[in-house]
Amino acid sequence: MQERAKTGSGAPVSEVRVDAYVIPTDEPESDGTLEWTTTTLVVVELAAGGSTGLGYTYADRATATLIADVLRPVVVGRDVFDAPALFAEMSRSVRNHGFAGAAAMAISAVDAAIWDTNARILELPMAKLMGAARAAAPAYGSGGFTSYSVSRLCEQLAGWVAEGIPRVKMKIGRDPGADVARVRAARDAIGPGPELFVDANGAYERKQALELARHFADLGVTWFEEPVSSDDLAGLRLTRDRAPAPVRIAAGEYGYRGFYFKEMLAAGAVDVLQADASRCGGPTGFLRVGALCDAWQIPLSAHCAPALHLHACLAVPRLLNVEYFHDHARIEQLLFDGASRPVAGELRADLTRPGNGLSFKRKDAERFAV
Repeated sequence: MQERAKTGSGAPVSEVRVDAYVIPTDEPESDGTLEWTTTTLVVVELAAGGSTGLGYTYADRATATLIADVLRPVVVGRDVFDAPALFAEMSRSVRNHGFAGAAAMAISAVDAAIWDTNARILELPMAKLMGAARAAAPAYGSGGFTSYSVSRLCEQLAGWVAEGIPRVKMKIGRDPGADVARVRAARDAIGPGPELFVDANGAYERKQALELARHFADLGVTWFEEPVSSDDLAGLRLTRDRAPAPVRIAAGEYGYRGFYFKEMLAAGAVDVLQADASRCGGPTGFLRVGALCDAWQIPLSAHCAPALHLHACLAVPRLLNVEYFHDHARIEQLLFDGASRPVAGELRADLTRPGNGLSFKRKDAERFAV
């Protein structure tokens, strides 16, 4: 580190390794619009300056191919400390592939590895490299899948509350006629104090969402995520304007580029903007969304992948919370040493560990390799 500071010679990237793993869920999962029984984890390990950084995303295995074939040649040989330049060059390289979707998730994983490598070279926790704005990130327990029985739903949400997490989220929208009863059962299970969030994943029509919002408000719901499609900015704005005041409208998890978030904010579509660093360009993209939220004075929520988000969340001034998503939290505890668990409803980074504080347990992951 001292030699680099003296010579200014940089730290060229010498290697980018990428692997994909398909991990079965612990039971079938579904939300308002999709069903799944596996989750694919794409892991990037990037070597530079005598250190190796770690990044990852939850995406199709095709993302790994794109990293190997398109992004690796762009990054290898470049100074790892030139993160903005690398981000811009990776973005240009996927022009003919289309930035949204797999390409954006590929860039996200590599960008996360770049940030982690930089922090490890400098022997700093990533939050300190970014500049910390807070000591901890409020977490909410997230799961409550529509595939769960009512008893399993209540068991999971009440379990998080018993562990000290004062806010929990459940999925709705698969069977709108049963949703109010399921939300009522969840409220009875967790008691009157904890916050209850619901997520429709865009399953409702506009007026249907408004009608259900009134019922949910009576049950103490304070967060209604994607009541209509996140592409329907007018519908989100309508729901935001007409839903009962305690119910905040949230969306943004499917954003890949800055202008998507800018348009959502400019439309006044949400009370809380969501962003996912595993999709929106890694820590670089997530911090840029944080700057937009600061400009619009709107809170930001980190979507899923809690271990990936933690350090960047600590650097965001208007952070509201981070999603402790059941499936991703389970995978991160299984395959990464150093993944934090909520304590008193908060995630805290271990600032004695450099970088993102994570170590990949490759041997444990081998059985899931594809």
